[in-house]
Amino acid sequence: MNLKDILSISGKGGLFKFISQGRTGIIVESFEDKKRTVVHSSAKVSALEDIAIFTDTEEVPLGDIFRKIYEKENGKETISHKSSSEELKAFMAEILPEYDKERVYVSDMKKLVQWYNLLVQLNLLKPEKEEEEKEEKEKKKEGKDEKAPTNIKEKPKAAAKPKAKTVTKIKPSVKEKSVKTNIPRQKAK
Repeated sequence: MNLKDILSISGKGGLFKFISQGRTGIIVESFEDKKRTVVHSSAKVSALEDIAIFTDTEEVPLGDIFRKIYEKENGKETISHKSSSEELKAFMAEILPEYDKERVYVSDMKKLVQWYNLLVQLNLLKPEKEEEEKEEKEKKKEGKDEKAPTNIKEKPKAAAKPKAKTVTKIKPSVKEKSVKTNIPRQKAK
């Protein structure tokens, strides 16, 4: 479960994928409609990796909460974000019993449930074990590709030509000025 490149942008609904850094901000792509937009540097952007839920003793990272929901629901979607506030509070108490009831609002719970359901639909929430197994398989495939014999012979590189010397002429920066004096000139003989 890698939440580093998944972003939440204040004032815009849904989640976004980080694409690139632009001149005036960052370029993101919406998970819902796949449209790319530029988010200016003045907008409040948060990576899901950096978001945490308050508890009575500490803050619990969002990734840990998603993992608990994933295990509870067996990788399937959970309740709707449009459920009543009592249902959302009961769900939150079941997932994270020690959550701070004064600082975690119903709107936070709605976002949590909505984000979880969206990530499950997009198949972006997978346990770390499955991700590690996929990475190992990909590395093994890459290793086999590298060991495959090739019949292409590389041509030797041509010797580099020496660079031409550049000659610079130095121009005098200050021209000599003639000085007027009262001394008469002597005539040439």
